[in-house]
Amino acid sequence: MDILIPDWIDAPANVGAMSTTRTGGFSRAPYDDGAGGGGLNLGVHVGDDPDAVARNRAILRTLLPSEPAWLMQVHGTTVLDAADVVDASGADAPHADASIATRPGVVCVVQTADCLSALLCDINGRAVGAAHAGWRGLASGVLEQTVFRMRDAGAGEILAWLGPAIGPDSFEVGQDVFDAFADRDARMASAFRPVAGEQKYLADIYGLARAKLAGAGVTRVHGGGLCTVHDAGRFYSYRRDRITGRMASLIWLKQPA
Repeated sequence: MDILIPDWIDAPANVGAMSTTRTGGFSRAPYDDGAGGGGLNLGVHVGDDPDAVARNRAILRTLLPSEPAWLMQVHGTTVLDAADVVDASGADAPHADASIATRPGVVCVVQTADCLSALLCDINGRAVGAAHAGWRGLASGVLEQTVFRMRDAGAGEILAWLGPAIGPDSFEVGQDVFDAFADRDARMASAFRPVAGEQKYLADIYGLARAKLAGAGVTRVHGGGLCTVHDAGRFYSYRRDRITGRMASLIWLKQPA
């Protein structure tokens, strides 16, 4: 498997984190690796062969301390305690777009294929969180809610890592998306570039996320330089392919040695 490890050198040693790509699994086209090999699709809701998804999740599970707290993501702002997610392997997974954990061995997870994943931890290694941030959830405050829940659970200063997402040269949006951000905070307009001759914009989802995190007091932010649309050999992209798989970003507190 091609696994991304967050490049946050200031994260505490007891935090484990990773983000998957599309390679190294059993899924066939259009959920494959983009080169005719098996794809590591982890989404149960995208039309892939359930047996292939189960095998893919079993591969991932070998790298983790426990079964991830899978969510049914709905582009909202609900944040759960991952320890309370008991049976989340399929369609019965709870509807939420973020989770936190304060217990070692409990794994937070979000799935993406262009939307932004944000992994968070506090510098003392007391709490971690994972958030799925499409533009609706991002505008509505899913990152701020995740930070709030972590602080409420005892987190101190929080670090963030932004996983692979649709890049600023690919994320074309309409006036509704611009208004969803700029109407709440005029400073957000700087993350949008007008498309010449059209009533559309190119949106920088990474810039929007950094601004949202800064507003919540999180300024130590890493990642944010990978485009899922442009790198077809490494990432699934709904905007590019429509029918496609899902990648996962995961974070947990390690068990004491």
